[in-house]
Amino acid sequence: MYKAIIIGGSAGSFQVITRILHSLPVTFPLPILLSLHRLKHVRSGFVEALSIKSSIPVIEPYDKDPIKAGKAYLAPANYHMFIELGNRFALSTEGPVNHSRPSIDLSFITAAQVYREKLIGIILSGANKDGAFGIKKIKDYGGTVIVQDPAECQVKTMTEAALKLTEADHVMKTDEIVRFLQNLKI
Repeated sequence: MYKAIIIGGSAGSFQVITRILHSLPVTFPLPILLSLHRLKHVRSGFVEALSIKSSIPVIEPYDKDPIKAGKAYLAPANYHMFIELGNRFALSTEGPVNHSRPSIDLSFITAAQVYREKLIGIILSGANKDGAFGIKKIKDYGGTVIVQDPAECQVKTMTEAALKLTEADHVMKTDEIVRFLQNLKI
């Protein structure tokens, strides 16, 4: 049924991401695409920090790399990460969108266009509105939309902006997101 999961987050999302990645079985059958705001000049450490907690491999893709099941892909620092037809990544250093590179919106929009109703989009804690328009596009293309409960977020600007633009299929706390993903019928 589903072909991919895409997760966007910024300030306050790191602990949620690590909980999600830690909770998945090593045999998790879907790719997880991570578009997270991060320091643009720090090239190492983030993948390693996620990998320590993750039960599946965490990789920073290169341009035109194929997207494979059972792996988590983290948008590289200071690059936009697009999803292309043919199940590949495209990386770009075009200008920031919503003051961000990587732009969650751009990753979400291109993933929605490729995976349509077979995509799960998750938006987490963050300090700006990046991702709100993208999560709306996931919904418009028939994907499943999950928004972290703003009451639980360290910084709720991103999740509140998403909820103003589109009706989420689910508004969940971290434990509920984890259970949802663990119980997916794939």
